[in-house]
Amino acid sequence: MFSDIQISYFSCTHRAIEPSKTIAEYKDKLKIAGITRVTDITHLDRIGIPVFSAIRPTAQDGGVSIYAGKGAKKDQAKASAMMEGFERYSAEKQSIDDENSKLATLSEMDGEKFIHPDDLIISNEVKSLDFEKERKIEWTLTKDIITENDYYIPSNAIFHPYIPKDAKNTSAIFKGNTNGLASGNVLEEAVLHGMLEVIERDAWSIFELTKKNKKCINIDNIENPLINELLEKFKKESINIKLMDLTADIAIPTIAATADDTILKDPALLTLGIGTHLNPEIAVMRALTEVAQSRATQIHGTREDTSRAVLMRKAGYERMKKINKHYFEEQENDDIVDLSDIEDKSTDSLKKDIEITTNELKRNNIDKILFKNLTRKEIGINVVRVIIPGTENFSIDPDRVGKRWMKFK
Repeated sequence: MFSDIQISYFSCTHRAIEPSKTIAEYKDKLKIAGITRVTDITHLDRIGIPVFSAIRPTAQDGGVSIYAGKGAKKDQAKASAMMEGFERYSAEKQSIDDENSKLATLSEMDGEKFIHPDDLIISNEVKSLDFEKERKIEWTLTKDIITENDYYIPSNAIFHPYIPKDAKNTSAIFKGNTNGLASGNVLEEAVLHGMLEVIERDAWSIFELTKKNKKCINIDNIENPLINELLEKFKKESINIKLMDLTADIAIPTIAATADDTILKDPALLTLGIGTHLNPEIAVMRALTEVAQSRATQIHGTREDTSRAVLMRKAGYERMKKINKHYFEEQENDDIVDLSDIEDKSTDSLKKDIEITTNELKRNNIDKILFKNLTRKEIGINVVRVIIPGTENFSIDPDRVGKRWMKFK
């Protein structure tokens, strides 16, 4: 299904081409996607780790119009912000998407290959709706990476924001999100990063529900110079960083980084970054740069969860640290590991990385990895939505609690 595309860029992330070439190749597509400005907002924070924002005023109702990009270098952060904007544009439903969709109740889907809403983890309130005979679901065709079969899946899991085609007779089955939405210089790159994001949210959710799949990483023994450069930027500004390995049963490294600003002591700047990658060093860098992104966008006031920041500030710095002590305080029973102890499974091939990730999911009894190609003809930038039925979503939607976390209780 996938071509054997070689990875040629290995700094802070693994990509088919370097970020400067991505920027040069796609900058002329910004206007088509409605992106009016890509701005360097690094200066808003004092740590100096690059963060950019992309502004897209034409975003559909229910979506956001300002997107952030992160990276260890400016080109990485700028390319990241641009690609985030392209992802959001591509995820909005267009008239062409109706060609591979249908409106049907569950009973009317008899004889079709489809993913049951229960397999996507829905709330008890939604389960009470009669999808069997009364309430119709909008369905979109997707491709399964494992079998290469086509499966219908609720369109709510594909498009964001999700606007039902027939609001009178159809219902959203969960709140919209962008989990598994990813872009790339080639299709394989987009698919791989979409898979990694779903795995990241799954591991993070399991930790949020159990507080058990955590090992603290010894920062003093890290040998990667780029990671140490990032850590030094935080240290110089008296921002305490804690690194944790949150990898659950899917053995793809998921790393969390938390930042505690001991000078400002602003509860809204008790920030968290998560990164998942076959290479644990890349996972760490993604987590650290996400912390920088979170800080800058919080200061900028462009985060989607600014209302949460208001509540955090009302609660106060010390109380928020106590509530989130599993992230910010050392625990007596914490396991300590060196970053070098975490296996690097990455290769120099996107196809091989997809195969390694697929095999690891299969090893954990996951039998479907679905993706929808959302590449839009008018911009020609590879965007996909990856959906892995059964994986946990609690970290991004507390109404959706599955069963995988129970093995860690």
